[in-house]
Amino acid sequence: MEGREPPSTKEPANSPPKRRAAEYVRMSTDHQKYSTENQSDAIRKYAEDRGFELVRSYADAGKSGLRIEGREALQQLIQDVQDGTADFEVILVYDVSRWGRFQDADESAYYEYICRRANKQVEYCAEQFENDGGPVATIVKSVKRAMAGEYSRELSNKVFIGQCRLIERGFRQGGAAGFGLRRVLLDERGEVKAELKRGEHKSLQTDRVILVPGPETEVRTVRWIYSRFLKHGRSESEIAAELNERGILTDLGRMWTRATVQQILTNEKYIGNNVYNRRSFKLKQKRVANGPEMWIRSEGAFDAIVEPKQFQKVQAIIAARNRRFSDDEMLERLTRLFQRHGYISGLVIDEADGMPSSGAYAHRFGSLIRAYSLVGFTPDRDYHYIEVNRMLRLFHGDEVERVIWEITRLGGTVSRNPATDLLTINGEFTASVVVARCRETSTGGLRWKIRFDTGLAPDITIAIRMERTNTAALDYYLLPQFEMRIKPLGLAEENGLMLDAFRFETLDFFFDMARRVPVSEVTPS
Repeated sequence: MEGREPPSTKEPANSPPKRRAAEYVRMSTDHQKYSTENQSDAIRKYAEDRGFELVRSYADAGKSGLRIEGREALQQLIQDVQDGTADFEVILVYDVSRWGRFQDADESAYYEYICRRANKQVEYCAEQFENDGGPVATIVKSVKRAMAGEYSRELSNKVFIGQCRLIERGFRQGGAAGFGLRRVLLDERGEVKAELKRGEHKSLQTDRVILVPGPETEVRTVRWIYSRFLKHGRSESEIAAELNERGILTDLGRMWTRATVQQILTNEKYIGNNVYNRRSFKLKQKRVANGPEMWIRSEGAFDAIVEPKQFQKVQAIIAARNRRFSDDEMLERLTRLFQRHGYISGLVIDEADGMPSSGAYAHRFGSLIRAYSLVGFTPDRDYHYIEVNRMLRLFHGDEVERVIWEITRLGGTVSRNPATDLLTINGEFTASVVVARCRETSTGGLRWKIRFDTGLAPDITIAIRMERTNTAALDYYLLPQFEMRIKPLGLAEENGLMLDAFRFETLDFFFDMARRVPVSEVTPS
């Protein structure tokens, strides 16, 4: 991010004024030749040979070039250029791949075009062509951009193949162990080194991770869950209620829900199987759920804590219950749910046993409101709002706790005002977490309204947009203090470029920023 100024060199009094330039450097986990220091050295030599004066440096260290999200230095550079505050004429970049490995070559060209439109020339110091806008430069850049994107695709495939081989050998690839299990670190000889606690990772490339049974009390609880489901016919919701009544918490220290019980009933790790690639998020594109035929598995990789026969019986019951319903069957079940409760909502649907999800109703009938109308239900704002508000209050509390936990884990400090939930981070800046309920219009569109804590005047607002059913986060907006906070901010499904720059799918960028950015860089002047 902007913040360090290159050392200046004194020039003879009669020397002509040099053109002012900024450098942009980026390093992900590529080869050492791409370290930010090496890039900067090459850029400075290029600047010296061409008669440029380096006045500004933008650095994205340890950042992937696949997307602009998370690359705060590049975002800041483009913002400075667009705002007219950039005090330089030229932007120096080591090569085309350092500008980005965007999977769409046009995106890379677009960001360069923004700079050129503001009369800021981008020059690539290690390339064998002059970026003068001529036909040769245009053709070569297009090829280089495509090659940069292809490199990431090939690397992603190689990494995936390597991970699959490790899965087939029985080693765990990422993710928390889960209730009743623990992660154990093995050295290169396969000998146990230590148990990994939540948030801890291996430090040596040759080390491996496996799963082992956890504390006996948790193992007994997992077996009890299977017994209640199979022998006593209890539903996931009923089992969750019993666990909560007994004061037993999940591995995250939270109350049990239907979803957390179902996760234990459906995950093959409890019978010792190592399963990978259930979901894909390759090249930071859209996350997708893969079919069983694409899963990578190693059976009997870990010690089982549930009998395989028990597990298979559970899967048969759940599969029969979750078969694809016809439209009439879905509406019949929705009608019975409406008659039982007197009202229905997305949360009521999702928490009811034997029901398709609220998302399934919205997809099948165009919207939840349309499905409601087909069973004769007109949403009552009072019922709906009471339930959603209760759920959102719980969600808000969980998110505040997660922010505190993640920043603390990264070595930062957080103090929380118990009355307002205002967070003071590293003693330098304040942050407020607000949750924006998703509202569905009569035409099926989605809208959100962000209400800022203007009385608290936080330096940063973490605004969470909820997904359609208001049961999970859709995405996050990091919004600094600025004038629009005087009134609520309305958002649609697609928003302006400036707001898109503040949007993130996860809060990893904020956690990283909170760990290391001084207050002067997050508080607007």
